[in-house]
Amino acid sequence: MSGASLRHDCLFQLVRYAPNPMREEFVQVGVLLWEQDPGEDGKQRMELRFTRDWRRLRCLDPDVETTLLEGMESELRSRLGDDADGKLRRIVSESFSNNVQLTEPKAYLAESLPAGIEELMRLYVDPPKRERLPKLSGRAAIQSKMRAEFEQAGVWDLLRKRIPASDYTREGDPLRIDAGYRPNGVVKMFHAVSLEPGLDLAKVLAFSAAGLRRGVERVEKAGLELTAIVEPVSKIAGDDQDAERLAMYRFGVETMEEAQIRVLTTADLNRVGETARRELRV
Repeated sequence: MSGASLRHDCLFQLVRYAPNPMREEFVQVGVLLWEQDPGEDGKQRMELRFTRDWRRLRCLDPDVETTLLEGMESELRSRLGDDADGKLRRIVSESFSNNVQLTEPKAYLAESLPAGIEELMRLYVDPPKRERLPKLSGRAAIQSKMRAEFEQAGVWDLLRKRIPASDYTREGDPLRIDAGYRPNGVVKMFHAVSLEPGLDLAKVLAFSAAGLRRGVERVEKAGLELTAIVEPVSKIAGDDQDAERLAMYRFGVETMEEAQIRVLTTADLNRVGETARRELRV
């Protein structure tokens, strides 16, 4: 039996992001892959995957909100198993903004959907390892590490993302908390706070903490455990422990702790992910 006969007839579409839909500038950020023929249960098997490396996209659009794309991916992936007749492709198209587009479907032979989507991501989306890209820094680096650890724990798709503070404070509050979940009688929220550029992010979160806590108690009838994820001190003060930068780092941490915010570093994220896995019973 030939290798091709062992493969499944599939179709795929590339997901691409265009900062200005009127211009021919875009970055491919994901793949939607599905089998042409439904299975014996009448359901059409589908896979959706977005990149985990947003550096190419940030080069094209430094102001892009990648957390919106991540939330969109999680929501759509959670609905893949409910698709019985291909309607999800229409839902995917309708869910995207003008900036996010689907290419025309193309035929593809896949050994399996998971293997196929991995290959298509390598071919069309993720850059070759030899390609040099700007290194993530600041809040983006913390967010990337946070997502990676929650994914490793198998809970990323179960978390709320970009939680509007205005749901708990008042209309007009622009703050959005990166991620959170509710185990038992407490709401846990996690926010990346880089101290590398200065203390503004730490002060904003500290200022917001009391209002968030009161709002969660009122709306959710639960307590709030708010956690800030920061860089290790060596990232800010250097190995020589520069006195001025060390003092700034400590001030930022203490400012948040005084507002009853738990402060952890990226080195603690593995433990955070494992705790979420246990509490969410994954």
